[in-house]
Amino acid sequence: MRKIDVHEVIDNARFSRFHWMVMCWCALLLIFDGYDLFIYGVVLPVLMKEWGMTPLQAGALGSYALFGMMFGALAFGSLADKIGRKKGIAICFALFSSATIVNGFASNPTEFGICRFLAGLGCGGLMPNAVALMNEYAPKKLRSTLVAIMFSGYSLGGMLSAGVGIYMLPRFGWEAMFFAAAVPLLLLPLILWFLPESVGFLLRQGRTAQARAILNRVDDSRALQADDVLEMSDTKGKGVAVLELFRDGRAVRTLSIWVAFFCCLLMVYALSSWLPKLMANAGYSLGSSLSFLLALNFGGMFGAIFGGWLGDRFNLPRVVAAFFVTAAVSISLLGFNSPTPLLYLLIFVAGATTIGTQILLYAGAAQLYGLSIRSTGLGWASGIGRNGAIVGPLLGGALLGINLPLQLNFMAFAVPGAVAALAMLVYSLSERRSQPASAPLLAAKA
Repeated sequence: MRKIDVHEVIDNARFSRFHWMVMCWCALLLIFDGYDLFIYGVVLPVLMKEWGMTPLQAGALGSYALFGMMFGALAFGSLADKIGRKKGIAICFALFSSATIVNGFASNPTEFGICRFLAGLGCGGLMPNAVALMNEYAPKKLRSTLVAIMFSGYSLGGMLSAGVGIYMLPRFGWEAMFFAAAVPLLLLPLILWFLPESVGFLLRQGRTAQARAILNRVDDSRALQADDVLEMSDTKGKGVAVLELFRDGRAVRTLSIWVAFFCCLLMVYALSSWLPKLMANAGYSLGSSLSFLLALNFGGMFGAIFGGWLGDRFNLPRVVAAFFVTAAVSISLLGFNSPTPLLYLLIFVAGATTIGTQILLYAGAAQLYGLSIRSTGLGWASGIGRNGAIVGPLLGGALLGINLPLQLNFMAFAVPGAVAALAMLVYSLSERRSQPASAPLLAAKA
């Protein structure tokens, strides 16, 4: 009889077909999630004209989905620690896809807002659970990179939303953008079949045979036997109450990452909701304005993958802090009259350091918390961040409503980047203080 450390098996496994499968399915889920989230910015100029909404009303309508995301992240993050990540992901996916389809039948802002809130519940719950599942199965040396590649599906979804909008809006109207959500819903049976359950959850449930079978797929060279005892240090946490996130020296880092999430999501949703409208007001056509949204999300995908690669080689919190500084500078420069190629470059950099950094924050939060509280930690960080996401569209609507110059609009969007950079520097200092005791041990092992 052997005693097998589950963390050691997963951390040291070679990248295999199993890891590839988990990453691809989670990325596909986030493509649909991203499509659903960015769809509002795509249809916003059309809705404002059709329903005669003021900028402030449009900003409030955009925040309904984000209210839903806040509650969804808090509720489904903790729920998945109890019912399993696979079930949590499936429930969230079915909820936001169904609500998005129904959204296409909305005939007034009230009906539209209710559907967006329900879709937001599912979107908000899916993100932290998909990140937690990918983080759990990723080999240690590739963890940030794989989470970032997986989460770049979110940016691909935003690009898909803008691309579909450029083609479908002039031909079929805004409703068709929402009816398209019927396509991913057909994949739900495949998701339930192929997506693995969390091995930590299986062990907590006493389903050791299933956990052993999954670990043999994670690393087939181990050839685990039926009499092997699987050990996992944090499968039995003290509970999943939010207070667990502040224990064991995590308080400062938990608060810092909450501030960073809030500021980052404020920038992401202020830009994704209002960039097409701001550019249309600046004299660009609707097609050109949507192409800026494409550039923003393409930058987000690049920033996530490049940032994940940097995070696996350097200190991830410091990489995130540097990205936030770059975000503040690039967004500030968007309001100035620039040649078109430079404008696209600035939008690309802004996307890389806002959408991309959001993805890196999820990777950082997943690494901060132990397995038994990971979904809870990610859910709360995401839920707190959703307050920033709610503020973003409202801030954009308020700024447009008082007719500020274009430069001041973008400068206001950039301020949270500086605040988030400071929060991540505090996180990095706290992390350094919490590690001295383990440094001699690490040196001895080396």
